[in-house]
Amino acid sequence: MWEETVTDEELFPPPTHWLDSGEMAAWRPLIAVAMRLPAALDTQLRAGASMTHFEFMVLGALSEADGRSIGLSALARRVSASPSRLSHVLRRLAERGWLTRVAGGRSARAVLTDAGFEALASAARGHVDEVRRLVFDALSPADIDALARIMPAIAQRLEPGAEPGSEPGAAPGGEIGCETDC
Repeated sequence: MWEETVTDEELFPPPTHWLDSGEMAAWRPLIAVAMRLPAALDTQLRAGASMTHFEFMVLGALSEADGRSIGLSALARRVSASPSRLSHVLRRLAERGWLTRVAGGRSARAVLTDAGFEALASAARGHVDEVRRLVFDALSPADIDALARIMPAIAQRLEPGAEPGSEPGAAPGGEIGCETDC
């Protein structure tokens, strides 16, 4: 008969390291912002520009890419989307004439059209006003500096394949940059 070996760690897991009062005081508002801010930005963009926040982020990523064109894999990473979610949004944006999809061998690219750039530019003013109202108007310059220092450390840990302790923006393995389809 096969006997399974049980390790001491399985029998006696390490105790949970609970959040202390200072950590909890930071955690609760952080999670509230993480839950409420995307919905608030989505509401403003739907009302002001007839687009979702995610559609705005896709158009924004395309506008920042060289030649307003980017490979779909790189675009998915840049906007933190699954290929399926991105595909649905690209279809909707293409139907509106805001982008085109170009197949090229084994890779495909999205290209922002002039109409898409105009839609993004039109939406940007209201979006920036809302970001400023909801986030930055409540902060001092020192708070903004702290936020700019703190948030990349958290965001980096959320990247797929992130290694604890690696530099923000670094790819797994420590290389900074993107793959060939950027």
